[in-house]
Amino acid sequence: MSQSEAREIVWLLMLIPFGVVLGVGAFFFYCACRRASLLDGQKPSAGLSMPFRSTAFEQPARWLAVKAVKPGVVQAALQLHRPIPCSWEQGLAEAREDKLFISPSISGWVLVVGSGLPEPAEDADRCFRFLTSLSRKLGHVQCFSVSRVFHHHSWALLERGHVYRGYAWAGETLWNQGPVTAAEKELDMLCLDYASEQSPFDLREALSANCEKVNLLAARWSIDPGAISPETWHGRGIVGAFFHFKPH
Repeated sequence: MSQSEAREIVWLLMLIPFGVVLGVGAFFFYCACRRASLLDGQKPSAGLSMPFRSTAFEQPARWLAVKAVKPGVVQAALQLHRPIPCSWEQGLAEAREDKLFISPSISGWVLVVGSGLPEPAEDADRCFRFLTSLSRKLGHVQCFSVSRVFHHHSWALLERGHVYRGYAWAGETLWNQGPVTAAEKELDMLCLDYASEQSPFDLREALSANCEKVNLLAARWSIDPGAISPETWHGRGIVGAFFHFKPH
């Protein structure tokens, strides 16, 4: 074999990986175009709109359920700053950091969602003061929170500032007030006493089960946010800034 022929073979071998890359790129480009064409074919005709679907309410980290028919009453009690009327879509998108979304009334319940709500795992006393103060203004108030990563969970039911039931666990029992309700018993939820000597590692399955049952408990006490279908989202709620709670 001559030297020139050898060089040509080397060049051809060097071009093979380049050709493979081009082929793979062309394949993915084809797949992307194919997917886009399929999606275009599913677009609604003019004058029609696809129902909005959001996963924001499927498993909220924390929420309130207030027995009320007017979200404005809840907004006034929470003293939101710069409140504006909004749709469900806008409210759920805005419910982050220092903002809260107050839903329209659903079967007599108004939901409040947002990361700015006090979290028992961070400060159980602050959460207690916030809930009792709010309940004195609004009457019947429920609070739920869950972290499936750390297995932290809590729930509370208050009426006119009185705690009928409150429970919070975050590595240890932070709050256990009032008798265990019938719904908790039916769901076989684990509620540990203060300073329990049981190891969280030994109880990890029961603690994980508690987290999965928080929404079921909410459904028995009031309403499960994860069970609300976007097709039933009617009316307008309120979104506004919510700064750190200061008890009076």
